[in-house]
Amino acid sequence: MNSGIIVADAGPIFLLAVLHRLHLLTDLYGAVLIPTEVWQELTLDTNAICYLPIVEFFSAEHIKSISTANTLTQFMDYGESEAVILYKEISADFLLIDDKKARTIAEKMQVRCVGTLGILAQARQQNLIEALRPLFLQLLGNKRYYSEKILNAVLMQFGEDTI
Repeated sequence: MNSGIIVADAGPIFLLAVLHRLHLLTDLYGAVLIPTEVWQELTLDTNAICYLPIVEFFSAEHIKSISTANTLTQFMDYGESEAVILYKEISADFLLIDDKKARTIAEKMQVRCVGTLGILAQARQQNLIEALRPLFLQLLGNKRYYSEKILNAVLMQFGEDTI
């Protein structure tokens, strides 16, 4: 396990919960934090397929309020903006975010970002998961949209069959 802090946005949490792989965050980084707005997004739909894994994984110690004004909502949604602000406030090691626009803005603010596919690739590289292909197929089967070109590039990197 690596030590560090990763702050997460809702999108990647939903995806990792669907895959039953939330544990990879603590396996790879140690501490996982989410801002209160992200928690609210994650727990809004109690009937969602990933609701139970999320509430079982996260406890009060994972949920943090930002202490400064949120001035980023004009550039990205509220959860993403709180995640960027929390990252900055606590000097986290990484921000887990998939939204392309929000990630681009965050990276311009010197935020070190990683996405869901990056988490899965790191886990595969560290032998925390055996294969990516079944997980990628599961994502696609759950209407999670990724470019097959990108998925296949990652699969080829690990010598796995393409989709």
